[in-house]
Amino acid sequence: MEIIAIANQKGGVAKTTTAVNLAYALALIGKKRVLLIDLDAQGNATTSLGFDKNELSYTVADVLLDGVPLADTILYGNDLDIIGANRDLAGIDVSLADVADAPLLLKNAILDSHLDYDFVIMDCAPSLSLLTVNALVATDGVIIPMQCEYFALEGIADLMDTIEKLTTINPKLHVRGVVRTMFDGRSTLVQDVSAELENYFGDKLYKTYIPRSIRLAEAPSFGKSIFEYEKSSKGAIAYHELMNEVLAQRA
Repeated sequence: MEIIAIANQKGGVAKTTTAVNLAYALALIGKKRVLLIDLDAQGNATTSLGFDKNELSYTVADVLLDGVPLADTILYGNDLDIIGANRDLAGIDVSLADVADAPLLLKNAILDSHLDYDFVIMDCAPSLSLLTVNALVATDGVIIPMQCEYFALEGIADLMDTIEKLTTINPKLHVRGVVRTMFDGRSTLVQDVSAELENYFGDKLYKTYIPRSIRLAEAPSFGKSIFEYEKSSKGAIAYHELMNEVLAQRA
């Protein structure tokens, strides 16, 4: 079972869009068994799969705070399963502030659950919170969605620094790949930032880029992935290609 964290502390970089549609691509096209874990109190990934985030019986908060078995929190879907999120996740940093092994709680819960999936995809909150730290400790590989703009470059140093520090707890932790999102190649700035990313990350930068797409923006409002909403769209084609690159990394 491969566990992949989709992380970037900057918001608005299509992180949830990437988590949801990569998970769906792996399940629908790759025919893999996939669990999506929503670790963002906004619950956007949960809503994107058509679940009502306000009607959840359990979230990861119940696992981390009350020791509820991870398997009991899973919502089963037709194509992939999800552990949903809502405002119950807000303030969890404060609640776990005095817990000595707080960064290890999610990892231990996953190990204890004996999950039967090919992939677990974790959608992290747009922050370097304790929930994000838990995700980074529980995973081996991080995929970083990045928009090709100036401010995106400013924040990446903090994320890379956090990843490096957490290797003392999780020695296998590494950047699996960086994916350029909301990409518009007509912009000189986008081309310049893209070139900087290539210089910085080298072969860690996926060849696939995710274009700006109205269809990608519309799909979550219908509780659907891009493959269910419009499988012939540029966004669907891009996430299919990204899935191929992610699977190729297993070879």
